[in-house]
Amino acid sequence: MTEKLALRVARFDEALAAMARAPAFARPAKVPLLLDAARLVLQEEGGCAAIASRAQAFEEAGIFAGSDWATPQILVPSLSRGALRSADAGLVVIESLSQLRLLAVAQGWFLHPLMSSEQAHHYLTQVLALNLELLFSAPGEAERAQQGRLARVPRNLFRYLAETIGYEHVIDQLIDEIWRILKQRPIQVDSVKDMITQIAVCRARRDIHWGSAGQGADRLVSSLYGPTQATREDPGLDEYQRRLDRMDAPALQYEASGFARAMHDTGLVSPYHAVILRHLLGQGDHLLVECLGLSSTGRDCLLCYSELVHALIRSAVFPGTAQAVYGLALMLERGILYQPPIAPALWRQLGLPLCESAADRLRHRTDVTITPAARLLEGVLCTMGLPLGIGQGNNPTCQSARALSMWAFNDPDYLLQMVAWAARDDEIVMHFEGQAISSRDSVGGVAAEAPVDLDPVSLLVVPHLDRIYAEMGRRCAGREGDPHRWVNPEFHGWWSGRGFRINVDVASGLLHELEDFLRHFYAAYHPMYNGNQPLIHPQPAGIAVTDSAARFIGWHAITLLRVSLDPSGVMRVYFYNPNNDSGQDWGDGLVVSTSGCGEQFGEASLPFEQFASRLYIFHYDLLEYGEPAQVSQEELDRVMGYVHRSWGRERLAQRCYDARPV
Repeated sequence: MTEKLALRVARFDEALAAMARAPAFARPAKVPLLLDAARLVLQEEGGCAAIASRAQAFEEAGIFAGSDWATPQILVPSLSRGALRSADAGLVVIESLSQLRLLAVAQGWFLHPLMSSEQAHHYLTQVLALNLELLFSAPGEAERAQQGRLARVPRNLFRYLAETIGYEHVIDQLIDEIWRILKQRPIQVDSVKDMITQIAVCRARRDIHWGSAGQGADRLVSSLYGPTQATREDPGLDEYQRRLDRMDAPALQYEASGFARAMHDTGLVSPYHAVILRHLLGQGDHLLVECLGLSSTGRDCLLCYSELVHALIRSAVFPGTAQAVYGLALMLERGILYQPPIAPALWRQLGLPLCESAADRLRHRTDVTITPAARLLEGVLCTMGLPLGIGQGNNPTCQSARALSMWAFNDPDYLLQMVAWAARDDEIVMHFEGQAISSRDSVGGVAAEAPVDLDPVSLLVVPHLDRIYAEMGRRCAGREGDPHRWVNPEFHGWWSGRGFRINVDVASGLLHELEDFLRHFYAAYHPMYNGNQPLIHPQPAGIAVTDSAARFIGWHAITLLRVSLDPSGVMRVYFYNPNNDSGQDWGDGLVVSTSGCGEQFGEASLPFEQFASRLYIFHYDLLEYGEPAQVSQEELDRVMGYVHRSWGRERLAQRCYDARPV
């Protein structure tokens, strides 16, 4: 450590000690002095390491108190780009301190109560991916003019992050992470595309030496910027259109099949794909089939509803809404157009006038070349094609996201009706025990603010559903037991079982009749105990989410989809999790799988015993009853062991909790 750095670190330590000694009400006044001292340290070589070694100290001193950084589990990686490029020194420094705090957590230097080391590592990998240019390039003129000497801070930060984690691990793990996310087929892929774009930009630079790292990036980059022979050098949309105009039928067919392979391989759609699909509208439906990569099911559906499909392509498919191509292809593959209400509902959607508030919400998410109606139609196609790709974003609206997914999966015409009400009327009316509930008249929902980080359909519909769901809960006030007993069947649909079990006492928060709860769950869902009856309709359920250390995080709403043997002969529960990324480590050996164990796109799974150990609420059909007595005590003891070692550990003591999903 140089003498200059040692002096600045000493001043930082003095400011940190002064803040730590101050009473809570006086600490906010100490923050500017501490941030200024940190800025001087971070500008020096070796400064990031010095600050990172003090991460626990400044975290506990309360430097993040009262800000978004105080809850790192909700931080959004993409927002780091703007924060670290800001001319506001305080914003740059506090974001840097947060990153170094998370690095300390990821490396196991200290245990954070709100974030596991795996979560911190996952977050930092995404942040590094979105800021790769800060790793490999010097500040540009604009940065120097805006930030001056402050521009050193983010570069020193990312160099230290990458050196600590390992450059090769950053890139390789990033590529692995992108593939892991894509295998779940989320509707929202903007962040994934941003990461791939950053990789592409950095790989094009001759002054960056990757070594053996990043060898799997070509497939990802080409899926967006050069999936076919005619686009391999990323010629630009106008030039590509000119090339299409000169192609004969065999060349067009070759191009179309190349796009289809890339799309179905990754779940990503190149803007060039939208250009060729619109071009092929006048070339014959057989080329549309080729371009969409349809099987016999999808082909027959397209040929039966050719006029509708053409209209959807004209209205929804543009370079800026390219993911609509994948949504359309998968919707046709599902064959749902054969359901009598679907085609008329989509024709209605094509001509649906949007109310001003709906148009404004959609306009925030799009550039000026894409109309709100086109953006919404893209969302409709993706939702209908990828019902398990709906995510709740960073919002406590898992119930509403689950409902949208369930309707898209099981009752798509009802979903289209919801979209029409929300987009045209700015109101949704549902019924609870015979009484109408209007989203316009309901006072408030679970989310404190209207969500903004959602797909177009969720962006419009979720605020209405959130208020209605909360109002249904309020109407259950005073009833004995958990309100989800009555709310879930009314909110989600008639197929939600009226039988209801919960293993937590609502009043005390303690475990309640756990063994009886598990016996009933086995009887209702395990094929060996329910007469080999498959799950017919998706069912709402609630889980106790835990982190990688098996510590309780909160209650969460999911959907039970099916129970069956995986390729290895293990009985697994396959479920939908609306939390944007289903692959999680829940501790005590419970690692949720999203691929490789028989999962379909969007499904998560766990062995039956492990899943049962995190379940706290489920519904079942009262008229279909298995035989609980046949479940062996040994098997139940294993499940209860998982519970007692994780979220149920403190619920054996006399403590009080609120047993309701967030």
